[in-house]
Amino acid sequence: MFLLRLIIPDRPGSLGTVATALGEVNADIHAIEIVEHRRENGTAVDDIVVDLPQGVLPDRLVSACNSVPDVEVIWFSRYGAGGGLHMDLEAVEQMTSVPAEAVDILVEQAPAVLHADWAALLDGTGSEIKVALETSATPEFGQLVDQWLPLEKATTLVAPDHKGLAESVLVAAPLESNRRVLVIGRRGGPEFLGSEVARLSYLASLAVTIRATA
Repeated sequence: MFLLRLIIPDRPGSLGTVATALGEVNADIHAIEIVEHRRENGTAVDDIVVDLPQGVLPDRLVSACNSVPDVEVIWFSRYGAGGGLHMDLEAVEQMTSVPAEAVDILVEQAPAVLHADWAALLDGTGSEIKVALETSATPEFGQLVDQWLPLEKATTLVAPDHKGLAESVLVAAPLESNRRVLVIGRRGGPEFLGSEVARLSYLASLAVTIRATA
């Protein structure tokens, strides 16, 4: 499974042309997600999750996209988070089904929702700051666990020069208080866009609201 992040012309037919090009190299499209509309220059940023049959080189995905006029590949990597289209809605559905665990569910689902590699809930509401919950592949924070607290609103973070974190791009949002923070990381990129920060902010607020109904 691979993730392609593309800049494409924001006009009818562009995405279909890309899908046709990927089909010509036998790529099986699992999900397409419009990440951001850039109306100032008439383009859009799209994530496409695809699978390749055995024996087909991954580089052919990039070549296929680059063969389409005015399409630019800005990120390409293996994609192991699962997920796909409508992950936001699926996460909300899970949260509403078990309101008391809404925050925990958001932490667990965040990597799939945002096409990331890991997520961790940092809790500084007690006498010491700790990692209250984390997904698999979350790096060790060590003494850096407190550097992002308090956090007032969802935002991207500057990755520290620390083993396991230096190669990640980071985004975070407060949950319930500015000392309870969800941190999400992608190894190597791509950078989190403003629209993704807004989505995380919305989901974090929704998780807190749903939990309050329990």
